[in-house]
Amino acid sequence: MATVVESMSAPGVLGPVRRSIPFTAAVQQSFTMGYRGLLKIRHNPEQLFDVVLQPIIFTLMFTYIFGGAISGNVHSYLPVIIPGILVQTVITTSIVTGTQLREDMEKGVFDRFRSLNIARIAPLAGALLADVVRYAIASTITFGIGFAMGWRPDFVGAVLSVLLVMVCSFALSWIFALLGCLISKASAVQGISMLVLFPLTFMSNAFVPVKTMPGWLQAFVKVNPVSHLVTAVRALCDSGNATSEVAWSLLGAVVIVAVFAPLALRAYMRNA
Repeated sequence: MATVVESMSAPGVLGPVRRSIPFTAAVQQSFTMGYRGLLKIRHNPEQLFDVVLQPIIFTLMFTYIFGGAISGNVHSYLPVIIPGILVQTVITTSIVTGTQLREDMEKGVFDRFRSLNIARIAPLAGALLADVVRYAIASTITFGIGFAMGWRPDFVGAVLSVLLVMVCSFALSWIFALLGCLISKASAVQGISMLVLFPLTFMSNAFVPVKTMPGWLQAFVKVNPVSHLVTAVRALCDSGNATSEVAWSLLGAVVIVAVFAPLALRAYMRNA
């Protein structure tokens, strides 16, 4: 049985004490910590305000303000805007991973976890797993408001597009988890994350056609990973076809996890 080797300081003992946590136990503990994250949402439902209100407000606002100007009418704009809102909302939701992680560190929660006989990676992995539920809620509400407005996507393609966006957002959450471990204030984590993420989402093809943008901006939009993800979601929702953009999006997610997950784990281990 593979094991996860841990190091901690025991009371009254100088230096680290080695201990081994079975891999299966570490996985179970991670899901337990994920359940803890869900309980936090249950006791503080205001944590869901962003995933509930943002897709509703943004969809209505963008559709009725820009729909006629961009696509001629609201109904024709829905296949353009709903995938864009889906990607923007779910990706933005992944910022919460870093901010809540830093808040737990500031409150000393992870100091208490250190005294428990659990894998030290479990609290971090649990936080990321709990956020998957937030992604699912945001996706459901986005598609629900689009359906209520008359949008009719391909059912199988819509399900696949939600899974694709959730996978990519989970990958991005490792970046924000790293920021949460490195930056000393939760407010700073949120501010820096938004400063990075908002230009990526708005300087993409999520809301307007690329051809309407200046040439220098079009060059950036075409290589923007958010644009590839939005294009993949639109193709899935329109016809259920998985284009090459799906492969590029998944490849980008794998690369992000491969690079930032070890960095986040290393930074977390130094703090936990």
